[in-house]
Amino acid sequence: MKQTRQVFLMLLLIASFFLGISDWVDDRERFISWLIYGFIIASICFAILLEGRNPYKTLLWIYTMIFFPIAGYALYLMTGQLEVKGHLFRQKRQDNRWYFDRLHNNKPRDTWQGLGETEKTISTFIQQTTKNDMSFYTNADILTNGEEKFPDLITNLKTAKHFIHLEYYIFRSDHIGTTIIDILCDKAEQGVDVRVIYDGIGSIQLKRKAIQRMKQSGVNIYAFLPLSEGLKTQKVNFRNHRKIVIIDGQTGYIGGLNIGDEYIGRSREFNFWRDTHVKIKGEAIQHLHTIFLMDWQYVSGEKLPIKQFISNEALLQESADGGVHIVSSGPDSEQGTMADIYFTMVTEARQSVWIATPYFIPNKAMRTALSTAASRGVDVRLMVPEKNDGFFTRYGTQSYFAELLSKGVDIYTYHKGFLHEKVIIVDENVASIGTANVDLRSFNLNFEANVFLFQSKAVATLVNDYQSDLNDCRQVISSEWKNRPFSMRVKESFSRLFSPVL
Repeated sequence: MKQTRQVFLMLLLIASFFLGISDWVDDRERFISWLIYGFIIASICFAILLEGRNPYKTLLWIYTMIFFPIAGYALYLMTGQLEVKGHLFRQKRQDNRWYFDRLHNNKPRDTWQGLGETEKTISTFIQQTTKNDMSFYTNADILTNGEEKFPDLITNLKTAKHFIHLEYYIFRSDHIGTTIIDILCDKAEQGVDVRVIYDGIGSIQLKRKAIQRMKQSGVNIYAFLPLSEGLKTQKVNFRNHRKIVIIDGQTGYIGGLNIGDEYIGRSREFNFWRDTHVKIKGEAIQHLHTIFLMDWQYVSGEKLPIKQFISNEALLQESADGGVHIVSSGPDSEQGTMADIYFTMVTEARQSVWIATPYFIPNKAMRTALSTAASRGVDVRLMVPEKNDGFFTRYGTQSYFAELLSKGVDIYTYHKGFLHEKVIIVDENVASIGTANVDLRSFNLNFEANVFLFQSKAVATLVNDYQSDLNDCRQVISSEWKNRPFSMRVKESFSRLFSPVL
């Protein structure tokens, strides 16, 4: 009903405008048309004012409606980004609750008492925010770059006996994609239950022939918000950015690597692709799997009980290394979940905060947290790619350099290839790795999933990898950055205007 009213309002806005400028109506009718036109614009601006967003976004949309009313309202309707807390994903939020209520409680362990105060504070915040307990019966192994991830993933896919559940933002039918598709088809034909979710826009290069071949082989495959559906339902700007695989309820994968040739160093633009993934075994598999099943019900309408896919072997695992939290975020959960956790990690840091992210478009709270941490003596480092995969993302990221450099944040640009990993390391004891960038899109618009690690050997691996990556970086020097060309400053300022949707 609401969408129908909005479309009617859009049509009325267009009609009144063209009647107001037309010569084939008299002055009285033209005057009435302009009155209607002005009343509609004022009504939309008033509705935006009542939606309770921050003043910056409110003024931005009101200015847009005043100066570009038709195009501005069309953009408002298409993106839907102003309705994160509204009706768009209400049913999915309710369905998610059904899954969370059926999760097994993680087994308690005295190991938590051995954590430091910083680790305890961060862990407690995650638990209270997500209602998800830390697991001390989970092993996490870091897979550095595609050369480690894909051979390991392919080996485990080939040994699947019961089911394969796979969910990716980007799934291409190129060389590596075809290799994965071949395995999925073979397994489905052998009787293994294979379910696949791909993002409707991120995987737009997944060919129809490949999709049809998987379906004919028995693979159950669905697109998450195809473009046509997204435009119709105002959800086109919300994307499923997750990269998840669960095999037989015993092995799980999550991280930054999608399925495409660029992720194995075959990019035409970037010779080398720096990324990180995590393989997990044990208790936390059920939490990772729940994220997939929630998305599966959304795209397919099929409600699959988590208990049907739980591996007793995983739940009974006794050996583990450190603590593990699995966290999902997106428009179907509390808004800003990942942003709040990132903020807490930075504010609780006592010694160091090391960040690696391809897209750095922080909100005000995150910028303040980083600046404050650096000012109180914390070793704050930010690593971003020297050459990005988009004009706006590159210069939008750089637009924040001057502010952070002035506060003592060390900034490094990675030049060996494209840096795509999303990693935050605090005090060399706590780390986050997954799909969420430090940007407004990941904080507010995308469906994301991260692993948070505490005092694990995996954290030590991330620390070593980060230090190694610094050898392939150039440090941004504050005095030199101040003297950058005026043309670059213009590009940065222009790109920053689009930061809410980058």
